[in-house]
Amino acid sequence: MTQASSLKPQASPRIVITGIGWVTPLGHDIETVWQRMLNGDSAIDFTKQFDATTFPTTFSAEVKDYDHNAFVKHPQLHEHVGSNSAFALGAARQAWDSAGLDGFDALDRDRVGIYLGSGEGSLDFENYVATNLAGWDADKRGIDAVKWAQTAKEKLSVWREVEQEPNMPLHHLAVELGAQGPAYNCLTACAASTQAIGEALEILRRGDADVMVSGGAHTMIHPFGVTGFNRLTALSNRNDSPATASRPFNRSRDGFVLGEGAGMVILETLEHAQRRGAAPLAEVVAYGSSADAFRITDMHPESRGPIAAMRLALEDAGLKPADVDYISAHGTGTEENDKTETRAIKRVFGDDAPHTPVSSIKSMVGHLIAAAGAVELIACVLAIRDNVLPPTINYADPDPDCDLDYVPNASRPAEVNVCLSNSFGFGGQNDTLLVRRFQ
Repeated sequence: MTQASSLKPQASPRIVITGIGWVTPLGHDIETVWQRMLNGDSAIDFTKQFDATTFPTTFSAEVKDYDHNAFVKHPQLHEHVGSNSAFALGAARQAWDSAGLDGFDALDRDRVGIYLGSGEGSLDFENYVATNLAGWDADKRGIDAVKWAQTAKEKLSVWREVEQEPNMPLHHLAVELGAQGPAYNCLTACAASTQAIGEALEILRRGDADVMVSGGAHTMIHPFGVTGFNRLTALSNRNDSPATASRPFNRSRDGFVLGEGAGMVILETLEHAQRRGAAPLAEVVAYGSSADAFRITDMHPESRGPIAAMRLALEDAGLKPADVDYISAHGTGTEENDKTETRAIKRVFGDDAPHTPVSSIKSMVGHLIAAAGAVELIACVLAIRDNVLPPTINYADPDPDCDLDYVPNASRPAEVNVCLSNSFGFGGQNDTLLVRRFQ
């Protein structure tokens, strides 16, 4: 007969972060970018990657002076790499090296997995448009498939077409790092890398891997990306002052600013980290996920999805709102998002909401879309490490509908032990992670 004690659920293993890395518009290494965030620097300027002068939005937050070959050990494997994958390689190599994984001879590569939230690669825009124009039959008002194919064969690059696939950053990381365990990529819009880290947490909890490389990479700074968001009226049009255009929670906000880059973390079971003598940077204690089931581009006006995600995360961690020292907001700078997120925080945190600092680093680096959540989680890890909060810059005109403590304009020393990080995406995806100081 089975004893009752054997039926008790076993406690989930503790999951820690042992490595972090990012490639952002503010720079390509942890300490430089972090110091610039604490200084309140803006990475937003006029777009250089293509001629955006005729677009309603002429600026973005671009990654500058970056070469992935400075990071990889096997450049021959990444000769045709696209921008997304190039960002992912730099961020992942930083995280891998900071975790000291190459120095652990007993590493079982079959139990090293990858879970990314990476977006589609950049379209070969000029050749794509030229191919479509060449294939257009004006008399039939349709595409002549033969002419289109002939031009495509001449103008389009096989490798550039392959690198558009959202799974390609995962491929490049797998071959670079030799990771042969579970491999996944999700693309849940702006929530993708937060969801990826949350799902990687669950893979480790259920024992399917010892180590997970997780995060995201994305760029939508190209004509189609900018056109799409401009048509949605989601982007700021503050062309007279790009550096101050991203102004989350401000009354005068008029949309978000496109950014690009990658953020990666190394997650491990605590047992595995201790076995190889690694020093945890922080502990991931919870993940909450929900769907609005409302509209593609609008959050539910009653903030139902964000409320659910935050409550699920707090419940998963066994924490109360009063235990949270800092909230890394999704904080895009759009009219609706900032009001809806503020409302959700007030509903979840109640009397503790006015006393809980909230900030948005998107005010400095722009919106990295699928990569945003991972970069923002890394900022939480550093806030815990250094006991300092990154600011929301460009905050000058308070909105009565956004009445929390947004750490305005200047970083702030604070005791930081527990951070909550929010990411919300088009399609109604809402994801929340909780990290705390490792003890």
